[in-house]
Amino acid sequence: MRQRGFTLIELLVVVAIVGILASIAMVRLKDSPRRAKEAVLKEDLYILRQLLDQYYADKQEYPPDLETLVSEGYIRAIPSDPITGSPYSWTVEYDDQSNEPEARGVAGVVNIRSGSNQEALDGTIYSEW
Repeated sequence: MRQRGFTLIELLVVVAIVGILASIAMVRLKDSPRRAKEAVLKEDLYILRQLLDQYYADKQEYPPDLETLVSEGYIRAIPSDPITGSPYSWTVEYDDQSNEPEARGVAGVVNIRSGSNQEALDGTIYSEW
């Protein structure tokens, strides 16, 4: 009479298949925290650039610094750069051009970038985004 159950070979094949699937999953999950930080960085840059444009549309000039966006109620607080972990590490680009003749020479923040020089998963540098 034949007994029911699994042979050792069958169990080894199942364990090998599970091991292969687990190793594939680990490779995919290894970069997930970094992918999440990159997604947050892209969203923060998009929002901050939109705020700069809104400020310009309202006042016909760019804000002199990022804190002006907070003090005038455009945003509650400057978000932390998710790569560096600091709200003070943002790199801002200024423009000396203004539409008002009496305000020429007053620099305003026209763009914002990450302050990190690290390389992203796609090979670009965060500070170039």
